[in-house]
Formats: sequence, structure tokens, C-alpha cells
Amino acid sequence: MYLTKEKKQEIFAQYGKSNADTGSAEAQVALFTYRIQHLTELMKNNKKDQVSERALVGLVGKRRKMLDYLKKTDIERYRAIVKQLGLRK
Repeated sequence: MYLTKEKKQEIFAQYGKSNADTGSAEAQVALFTYRIQHLTELMKNNKKDQVSERALVGLVGKRRKMLDYLKKTDIERYRAIVKQLGLRK
């Protein structure tokens, strides 16, 4: 499996407040981004995989909603996570 328990804890430790911080918006956006990158690589090899494509579109939507929430509530946190993850150019 591509997303092990240790990898999740590493993501949460890096972008959240601690490795057990699974609820913060920054940690969730980072996890969504990791999963999106994995599915994007999968889609490059399997262009006709409609199930993975649907999952990818759903994850992008969830990440967008979470980023919109962050932007609306705390613009500084939004800017920080976007810069850390390199989401905007």
C-alpha cells in the first residue's frame, strides 16, 4: 500500500501541530495533496482507469473546499500551506 501509517504520521507531523494532529486543515490539505500526487502518477500509466479518475476528481474537490475554508477563516494559514506545498505559481 502506498500510504502506510508511518507515512501518514510523518505528513501530520510535518504540516500539523503534531503527528497525532489529524484534524487541522493544514494536515488534511497535505494528506489530500499526497494522495492526489499518487493518483496523478497512476493515471499517467492507466489512462482508461475511470474509478481512479473519479477518486482523483473527488480528492481535488475536497482539497479545494478545505483551502477555501482556510482562505475564508485565516488568510495567513492559507498562504503558508499553499507556499509549503507549492500549489500556486
